[in-house]
Amino acid sequence: MASLIIDLDPQANAANWKDRRAAENPAVVSAPVARLKATMNAARQHAAAFVALDTPAKSDSAALEAARVADLVLIPVWPQIYHLETLPALKDLLRVAGHTPIAVVLNGLHPQATKQVEDAKHLIAAVYQLPVCPVHLCDRALYADGPATGHSAQEVEPDGKAAAELRRLYQFVMHQQKG
Repeated sequence: MASLIIDLDPQANAANWKDRRAAENPAVVSAPVARLKATMNAARQHAAAFVALDTPAKSDSAALEAARVADLVLIPVWPQIYHLETLPALKDLLRVAGHTPIAVVLNGLHPQATKQVEDAKHLIAAVYQLPVCPVHLCDRALYADGPATGHSAQEVEPDGKAAAELRRLYQFVMHQQKG
């Protein structure tokens, strides 16, 4: 097994995506939070090279348990005040989980919004004192269209802008793991 997504979200978006997908990789397992440790142990036993945990947006217990077993926590946020105002509580919750490295990933930005990106990154670092991922994701139709057929951006348009964003995000994650 090359990679695994553990879907802890009751909405089961990752598991539903997998149901529409013809390709075997990545494997997706829907699991309740109470089974996370056992699911992670099974992933290790099956030599999963990369495991991603998908948590619900509004579940402190799922976020806490996922952070406890994670090597890196990515916090996707839109650069809007209502989203940014959730960061202090999430930061406190992650502090309880231990010393897992975290990075805020700006999401849903207009592709030409360079000033908004820099302003949001500065605000998150200065006001909320959280590390910000140097990679951000733009608002691209492909992020919504690809999953409808069980595909990823890299599969639909391998040389497209969405695929390039995701490659850079993956490289960031892999670099964090080495550091």
